[in-house]
Order: sequence, then structure tokens, then C-alpha cells
Amino acid sequence: MADDKFSFTQEVERRRTFAIISHPDAGKTTLTEKFLLYGGAIRSAGSVKSRRSQKHAVSDWMEIEKQRGISVTSSVMQFEYDDFCINILDTPGHQDFSEDTYRTLMAADSAVMVIDCSKGVEDQTKKLFQVCKLRGIPIFTFINKMDRMGRDPFDLLEDIEKVLDIKSCPMNWPIGSGKDFKGVYNRYDNQIELFMDGNHGQSIAKAVKGQLGDEKFNPLIGHDLHEQLLGEIELLDIAGDHFDQKEVLKGNLTPVFFGSALTNFGVEPFLQSFLDMTPPPLARLSNQGNIDPKSENFTGFIFKIQANMNPAHRDRIAFLRICSGQFDKGMTVNHVQKGKKVKLAQPQQFVAQDRVVVDSAYPGDIIGIHDPGIFNIGDTLCKDASKIEYAGIPQFAPEHFARISTVNSLKRKQFLKGVTQLAEEGAIQVYRRPNMGVEELIIGVVGVLQFEVLEYRLKHEYGVELSMQQLPYRYLRWIEQDSYDVTKLALPMDTVLVENKHQQPVLLFQNEWSIKHILDRNEGIVLKEHS
Repeated sequence: MADDKFSFTQEVERRRTFAIISHPDAGKTTLTEKFLLYGGAIRSAGSVKSRRSQKHAVSDWMEIEKQRGISVTSSVMQFEYDDFCINILDTPGHQDFSEDTYRTLMAADSAVMVIDCSKGVEDQTKKLFQVCKLRGIPIFTFINKMDRMGRDPFDLLEDIEKVLDIKSCPMNWPIGSGKDFKGVYNRYDNQIELFMDGNHGQSIAKAVKGQLGDEKFNPLIGHDLHEQLLGEIELLDIAGDHFDQKEVLKGNLTPVFFGSALTNFGVEPFLQSFLDMTPPPLARLSNQGNIDPKSENFTGFIFKIQANMNPAHRDRIAFLRICSGQFDKGMTVNHVQKGKKVKLAQPQQFVAQDRVVVDSAYPGDIIGIHDPGIFNIGDTLCKDASKIEYAGIPQFAPEHFARISTVNSLKRKQFLKGVTQLAEEGAIQVYRRPNMGVEELIIGVVGVLQFEVLEYRLKHEYGVELSMQQLPYRYLRWIEQDSYDVTKLALPMDTVLVENKHQQPVLLFQNEWSIKHILDRNEGIVLKEHS
């Protein structure tokens, strides 16, 4: 989404690309929707809670997501706000889809962590936070649902600091909570922001603003709440961590904002402050060192592949994070891994399932390109012949396995096509027994809910009914040495040797004892957890 009034350098500097992470039901999809509302990308926000009336969140496009009320794929959305061009990566909150979330975080420059004020830091939040820490990206925290009764704000800060081992700095502070939630004190701008009554679920919230000691707030929030606010802000100023932009950018300090996404209280102040603090696209590490986003050479990498976003067209889209240079529709680029030239004719950008063909895009942007089956997750595209390659995206070891086959043998072709495409998306991993046919395949997934998605998508997108038998294996290890003679392996009874799509040997185990047994009984073998 380019604008003629901006130069190339300005286009890069006004980009903000971030992922939203949370535990299920913390409210991140609602927050995403409200960002789009403030950016003018949607006119009114349909509450996520009103799914019965078929008003689904704009970032949930897959039919099963609407039925289950959860996000199982990562959505990509772009919108403009106050001369910023914003790319939001909305990730699945459910732990069964953590691998898709990890890939998405590889494309983000920062992350917004959404926490339910009544629950604090939950298990899935911890896992996603650790991925952000591994990448060293800045993390911003939005403590949500302040319009409901929750934990004391000071307890929530302590929870963040102890559980996640990160310092926190509240950028605003709640005035009341639950039914008494009136608004926030914006420490960033040194002003109280009280929100007017009304239906803010679907429209932009209006606020009354003023200084902390302003007496006009006494009748508006009551003497007791005003005095409490003055005391709490004084305590924060004395004992709390102070804002330090450098520490934020290193991922050592998280700015914290309180609000209510459902009612819009505190959403726009959070968005404004976040955009001021979060960085534009940064240099990315490649096999040729750090690549400056403002360099002329166009580069980018594929971090996600999604088939059948439009079931009527049975299409397949590869999501490309642009890392440097300007993208122009119809340009020819080098597919580094395949050593081929590829013309990118119909680049698209998204607001959930709605697509717009774009003429140009810039570092930080996410575009969808048609994939005729040539792209893999982690592939690099490059304009010149320098053969730049960005770091690959690791594949995690599945923890759940099932044997699958098609109920109708006449559907074998569709069965194999569907399984292959879903594997290329990274939703499943496919294995088979050596010297066995393809009538039965072994599927590995990180979370069991992915089996349900597999079954649903094969039925509705490929017309295939599945027969599925869950297997007792819980661990997978890749054999590191390509030359290892697997015919001489001494295997315990509860361990099986399979092959992946590259015919590489892989071992499935039922327990950790069996892994130790293999290492003890097979001299020189080296097993690894990531591919």
C-alpha cells in the first residue's frame, strides 16, 4: 500500500509490522478488530462474542474457526493509521497451533502480548513469549478486560516480571476496574483519559482528557477513586521501572497498557503509543550478513503457505515478508533455493479473506503471491543474482501421531493432493514406512486439534473422507548423519523407523526410555529434535 507523497525511505520508516500473541480467549482477535476500526479498515466492529448472529471476527476466515470460535491459522492484515502503514500478524492462540505461530513471529519486527486481567500470564502466553525472547524482538503488553473484575494491577505487573523474567513499565494506569472501570491515566502524555458512556463495542470511543490533579475529575470518577489514582501513580513513579527505549528494543523491558478491547477503552491510546515506540523494519540476518531494509536490492522470504483461502478457486498463496528493496507487481525475481527465475504477477494484500491486488510494496510489508507448487516455507526471493539466503525456519518434532487412509479408494488422488498441500503449509508432517505403499500414511502434529482441522479440511476442501487411527508414539527424532546405515539399527519393540518426504530416516518413540535405548545400543548415532 504505497502513497505517492512518500519517498522510498519514508515508506520504509513508516512501516510497523507486528504479531499479536496471547493465550486463547484473552481477547487478541477483538483487539485486532479494534485496530482495524481505528484505522478505518472496517466501519463497525462486530463483537467476537456475537458469533451466534454470524458476526465473526474479521481475522478469522476459515470456516472451522467460525464454528469453534478460535483462530487456527495466522491472519495477515494491513491498514493505514496516522501516516503509519501497519501490518498485523494475528496468530493462533491455541497451543496446538504453536508451530504456525513460531513461523509467523519470524516475519514480525515486534509483538503485542495480550493478557486477561483476571488470569494474568497463562501457559500458552509463556511459550509464545519465549519464542519472542529467542528472536530478541520488542514485546508490548496489553492487559485486557479491565471492564471485568480482575486481579490487582500491581499483582499483574509482578506476575509478568516473575513468570516471564522481564521488567515492566506501565505506560498507562487503570482508573477503577470491573463495573467501576472509568478509563486510564496516560503516563506517556501525563493526562487522565475518561471514556464516555455508550456502545463502544462497535464504534470509536470518545474520551474526556485532562491533567492528573484537575479537580473536574472528582465528580466524574469520585473522590475516592481520584485519591487512589494519585497514590498509585506516586508509588509507580518512585518504585516502578522507568521507560527506557533502548531496553524495550532489546526485549528486556515491556511497556504495559491497561484497557478493554471489547469496549474500546484504552485501545487508541495504546495504538498511538505503540506506534511511536516500536521500530520500523530492521536489518535482517542472512548468509551474507545483515541486509539493510533500505538497500535497493529486493529480497524477502516465505514464512507461510495457505491453500484454499478462496475455496471457489482452489488457490494456493505463499506469504512473503519483504526484507529490503521495493516490490513492484510483475517483477521477475530469483528463487534462490531452486535457482530459478519467477515472475510475481498478482501480488495481494489482505484484510482477513478480503484481498487487494497491489502495485508496489515495501520492507516490512507482507504480500501474498500465487504459488503453483514451487515454494517452500523458508525460501528466499531476491532481485539480483547475489543469492542472499535468510535463515531457515526450523521444523519442530511432532508430539502426536495417527495413521490415516482414505475411506473411498477412488478418492486416492484427491487424498494424496490434500495431504501433500497441507504438509507444505506446515500444518502436518507426513511419514511412511519404508518399502510400504502410500495407501496408509503416518501423520505427525504438534497438537491434537490439528487432526480435527486435517479431517475437516480434507472433507470440505478435497472431498475426502478419512479413516484415522491415533498411534501411541509421543516423540520423534531425526537421524543427523545422512550416511548412517539404518538397516543395522537395533530398535526396541515400541519404536518404529519411518521416512519423511525427502526419504530421510526418522524414528518414532513411545517414551523417553526408548530414545536412550537407541543411543546406548547404536554406536555413533546422533539424534536431533529439529529438522
